[in-house]
Amino acid sequence: MVFFNISVYQPFLLTSFSGLEDSNPVISILFCALYIIALMGNSTIIVVIWVEPSLHTPMYLFLSMLAASDLGLCAVTLPTLFKLFWFNAHEINFDACLTQMFFIHVFSLMESGTLLSMAFDRYVAISNPLRYSAILTNSTIAKICVGLWLRAVAVIFPGPFLIKQLRFCEANVLSHSYCLHPDIIKLSCSDHRINSIYGLIIVLITLGMDSVLILLSYLKILITVLGIASRVEQLKALNTCVSHICAVLLVYVPMLGVSIIHSFGKHVPPAVHIVMGYVYLLVPPVFNPIIYCIKTREIRARILGNLMK
Repeated sequence: MVFFNISVYQPFLLTSFSGLEDSNPVISILFCALYIIALMGNSTIIVVIWVEPSLHTPMYLFLSMLAASDLGLCAVTLPTLFKLFWFNAHEINFDACLTQMFFIHVFSLMESGTLLSMAFDRYVAISNPLRYSAILTNSTIAKICVGLWLRAVAVIFPGPFLIKQLRFCEANVLSHSYCLHPDIIKLSCSDHRINSIYGLIIVLITLGMDSVLILLSYLKILITVLGIASRVEQLKALNTCVSHICAVLLVYVPMLGVSIIHSFGKHVPPAVHIVMGYVYLLVPPVFNPIIYCIKTREIRARILGNLMK
C-alpha cells in the first residue's frame, strides 16, 4: 500500500456520470440552465428586497439571507462542475478541494440556520402579531445573521485541519464533481474515526438541532392557528407558512438523502451517489426563488412591475 504525505499529495479526481463522458457537453447545457435559473432567481430576490423599502421586514430580510446562502453554494461549486463537464478536467488540488469543502458546508449550515430563523419569524408573526416588529427589529436580525455565520464557520473550521492529519493512499476518486467532508475521509488509508465522529457531531448539533427546532416551531404555530375561531383566518395564517415549508423540504430531504447514502449506501450504484449529490446541490437554489416568487404576492408584484417599466 502506497501512502502520500500531504506535502506531495496527488490531486483528487472529480466524478461525472460514468459511461456518459461523451455526453458531457450536452449534460453541461442542462447544468448551465439550472445554474442560470438559480443565479438569476436568487439575485433577483436579493435586489428586489434591497431596493424596495416596503420589503425591509423580517420575513423578507430572512428570505434575502436564504437567497444569499443559495448564491454562495452555486458560486463555490460552479467552477469545478463546469471545468469537469466542459473541459473534462477531473483533477482538483488537495488544498483547493478542502477550501471548496469548507465553503460548501458553511453555506449549507447558513441555509439551515436561516430556515430555522424563518420558522421563528413565522411563529412570532402568527402568535404575537402586535409585538412582531418590536421583537424582530433590524438590529436583532443583523445579530442573528452574524450569529449564524459565526456558528457555521466555527463548527466547520476544524474540518480541513483534521483531514490534513490523515494519510491517503492511491485511491483518490471522489463521488461527486465537488468536495464533501464524508466523501474525502472515505479515501483515507489511516484511521479516520475522529473525523467521522466530528462529522456526526456537527450534523447532530447543527442540522439535527435546526430540524427539531423547526418542527417544534410549526407545532406551536399549529396550536396557535387552531385556537383561532375563524376558519378563514386559520387558512390565511397557514398560507403564510407554505413557502417556508416547501423551502425546508427542498433543503432537508436531499440533505438527508445524501447523508444516508454516504453512511449506509456502500452497495448503492455510483450513479445514485452522483444524482443525489446534484439534487442536494441544485434543487434548493433553483426552486426556492421560484416558490417564493409564485407564493409571495409582494415579490411577484415588484418583479412584474419592474419588467413592465
